[in-house]
Amino acid sequence: MDRPFIKMNGLGNDFIIVDARQDGFDPDPGMIRRLAARSGGIGCDQFVVIGQADEAEASIRFWNPDGGEAGACGNATRCVAWRLMEESGVGEVRLETAGGRLRAWRRGPLRVAVDMGRPRLNWRAVPLAGPADTLAVPVPEAGDLGAATCLSMGNPHAVFLVASAEAVDAGCLGPRIEASPVFPERVNVGFAEVRDRSHLRLRVWERAAGLTRACGSGACAALVAAVRRGLADPQAVVALDGGDLEIAWRIDGHVHMTGDVEVEFEGRLS
Repeated sequence: MDRPFIKMNGLGNDFIIVDARQDGFDPDPGMIRRLAARSGGIGCDQFVVIGQADEAEASIRFWNPDGGEAGACGNATRCVAWRLMEESGVGEVRLETAGGRLRAWRRGPLRVAVDMGRPRLNWRAVPLAGPADTLAVPVPEAGDLGAATCLSMGNPHAVFLVASAEAVDAGCLGPRIEASPVFPERVNVGFAEVRDRSHLRLRVWERAAGLTRACGSGACAALVAAVRRGLADPQAVVALDGGDLEIAWRIDGHVHMTGDVEVEFEGRLS
């Protein structure tokens, strides 16, 4: 194997991206674990492969650092979209993912917006272990945080609306909630503080990755949860450890996410 890759990040949420449109690539879990390792590997929050698509400019697949495949990643989608737009000189691209087809477009030299589609609010779509009102799902492992608002943004999210995101011991509660029997496919855990109706503060424990500096789908989920609870307007800035994302839950039901991307370096997998 001798393949070029690019290392990029969206607000510190970092990715190894391999373009396999001309030469197919199906990495095995062991390879991904070695490359994603922060010690001894390249290090990343997710491993990403760009492939061919019949009805879009490209397809994208995502893997977590443990080697398991993920259905969606908003920040990685923005990074891949930027790369493809730079390559072709266009201002908009369509991308096929396991979570559905996404559209992305330029908002500046290193700024990209992506239409993440409609949030899925049914308990089966999250999924949960059994029937429940996803507006307020009891999670025993969450202790005194209260019920979670749950949804899918192409991947499962449980959002806890808290008084202070900084005060929550996310490193302790995150893995316990992620592995709760309530979530048969595990879950991304968001701790969201509503500072005012147009500003949220968010910390995310990402399934199979741990605490991340940013999570695009998690920011979308946090805004949707806050709007459903009547605590926020449909457009807001979500402040994460790595920086801010602009999130809008539009009248057509789609969630748009806008933020910066960064190229770190390029190399070869050999």
